[in-house]
Amino acid sequence: MIKKLSLKPLGDRIVVLPSEKEGEKKLASGIILPEAVNKEKLIKGEVIAVGPGRRNDEGKRIPVEVKPGDIVFFKKPWDEPIKINEVEYFVLPESDIILIEN
Repeated sequence: MIKKLSLKPLGDRIVVLPSEKEGEKKLASGIILPEAVNKEKLIKGEVIAVGPGRRNDEGKRIPVEVKPGDIVFFKKPWDEPIKINEVEYFVLPESDIILIEN
């Protein structure tokens, strides 16, 4: 479900709501694997907001490839999540997104 935010990311930044707690994965059986066991380090989440895209050397805007509502897998960011209304979001560059779920 898309959450309404009054945020507009800049450049190729994307706001993602992680669908699972960072560092752990939940198996279909309900067992939660801690980060130490989870080697792949990819996080699944929903795109909440996207920036207009980065500019190339000529100053033309290159739009991002994802849109709000997309489910994506991304690399664990170096930055801490931001907290808005007690909900944690990641703000990351488009290059950190690895896959879009169809």
